Amino acid sequence: MTVSDPCVIPFHDAIAFSSTLAQHGLPESFTFPFYYQPHPLTILAAQQLQQELLEANPWQHNFGLNSSNDRGMVIGKMFGVLVVKDTQGRLGFLAAFSGKLAEQNILPPFVPPVFDMLTQDSFFSLENKQINQINQLLHQHESAPLLASLSAQLTQQQQQAERELEQQRNAIVEGRKQRKQQREQADNALAQADINSDEHKTLSIELSRQSVQQKHQLNTLKQQWQSQIMATQTQLNELQQQIKQLKRQRKQLSNSLQKKLFSQYQFLNTLGDARDLNDIFNDAPNHLPPAGAGECAAPKLLQYAFKKQLTPVAMAEFWWGASPKSEIKQHKNFYPACHGKCRPILTHMLAGMQVDADPLLLNPGKDLTIDIIYQDDVMAVINKPAELLSVPGKNITDSVFSRMQQQFPNATGPLIVHRLDMSTSGLMVIALTKEANKALQQQFIQRSVTKRYIALIEGVPSQNEGEISLPLRVDLDDRPKQLVCYEHGKHALTHWQLFKRQGNRTLVHLYPKTGRTHQLRVHCAHHDGLHMPIVGDDLYGVAANRLHLHAQYLALTHPATGEAMVFEVKADFE
Repeated sequence: MTVSDPCVIPFHDAIAFSSTLAQHGLPESFTFPFYYQPHPLTILAAQQLQQELLEANPWQHNFGLNSSNDRGMVIGKMFGVLVVKDTQGRLGFLAAFSGKLAEQNILPPFVPPVFDMLTQDSFFSLENKQINQINQLLHQHESAPLLASLSAQLTQQQQQAERELEQQRNAIVEGRKQRKQQREQADNALAQADINSDEHKTLSIELSRQSVQQKHQLNTLKQQWQSQIMATQTQLNELQQQIKQLKRQRKQLSNSLQKKLFSQYQFLNTLGDARDLNDIFNDAPNHLPPAGAGECAAPKLLQYAFKKQLTPVAMAEFWWGASPKSEIKQHKNFYPACHGKCRPILTHMLAGMQVDADPLLLNPGKDLTIDIIYQDDVMAVINKPAELLSVPGKNITDSVFSRMQQQFPNATGPLIVHRLDMSTSGLMVIALTKEANKALQQQFIQRSVTKRYIALIEGVPSQNEGEISLPLRVDLDDRPKQLVCYEHGKHALTHWQLFKRQGNRTLVHLYPKTGRTHQLRVHCAHHDGLHMPIVGDDLYGVAANRLHLHAQYLALTHPATGEAMVFEVKADFE
């Protein structure tokens, strides 16, 4: 279907397009929000929003794009546009931001939140005020001088008691030695008739009395210290019990408020079904929605469209502002909706709509072939094509592993020694025996294998080589993406060298010194790395015909003969 200009008429509930749409057709189905190429209409909407509003920045929000004028913490934002059609067939678009903008929830012309928790005198404000009051009380109790004084006093008493009791125990031991010596001397004196039996008996009674007296002194000392320590501990327990009670009260109020808050987030779909966050995330591992669920741009846009009887046509989301510290988001780039927060919500909201097929359920590698570069009785080296899995996935079983099982039906062991990302092409070594697999894996673990990748990146580095050390961990809200995280991330190190310029792009050699998931892709794209995504990186850059990353060179020791072996295969983009 072709869009005609008469359809572009301003209407009350959406933003009118300012440019002609005659050359653009309407999509046959709605955008699959978790993996898409933005439709031309959404690109026009995004550009119009950026030029007319975001560049002007009337709210003085610090996007980090103009440090001389902006104020406050730098916070880039995800924005979304939804092209819609009204009941008369007129086209317009809606706009939304994720979370808050300039510390506000409602800012025209953006659609409102699904639920505005910042409304004055709302239940959230009132109940959150109670929780804040408890937090203040907790702070007062935990920082009270008496609490610190009693804690220090208790520690001091316990240490002093231990010292004095140890001294008394040592005195008992020493007294026991002396009495033993006296008894032996008295026994000898009695045997030699130096003393009579009455004198011997009197001495024995006296020594026993001294023993009892020392034990009594120890018990008395124990009781004295126990009494003092117990008195201090009782006072301390009373204060700590008050703190525990406040924490229990805070937890109960927080859980109740959270559940009540989630129930206010009611999401519609075209079937007329409304479900809240408690219901939508009921099947989640802990039955709780993640923080910020329902505040992203995509559910806001669809909710508003459904409430206003507007038909969603196409949707896209883009990043506006400086790159965040952990995630890879670049100014003006389009990105899919996240999986952790949005997928359960959008799955419900898109029910009943004709939506583009999920490309992740398709097997782009089904017609691709694997070239065997080298083969003997114990190992093989292959050239994996891009878009073929190394091992079976959740939805796709076709992989290097399944192909190698067919190619080498008599092979023993797990076959796969190491992996390449689905989108990465290049050299992989295959073990045909258990012994070879163990020997080859050991080489990878010990990092005695030399690997060199070649990548085409967006831009030209200012240096000829360097090292990138950025720790990585999985993005829990958006698997399988990775984050740079200095607190929980695993060490990841990459050496790189400039190989050849191709206009405004550059071929670089990459030498991973560690083997983290998406290491090379993140190290190239992140602003603390090269800040130049690999061409065709659909996760951390912009999609193209393929990810321009290729495992080009592999040097290892033959697992049986010990011979040094080198393999090299050119990429199709060199």
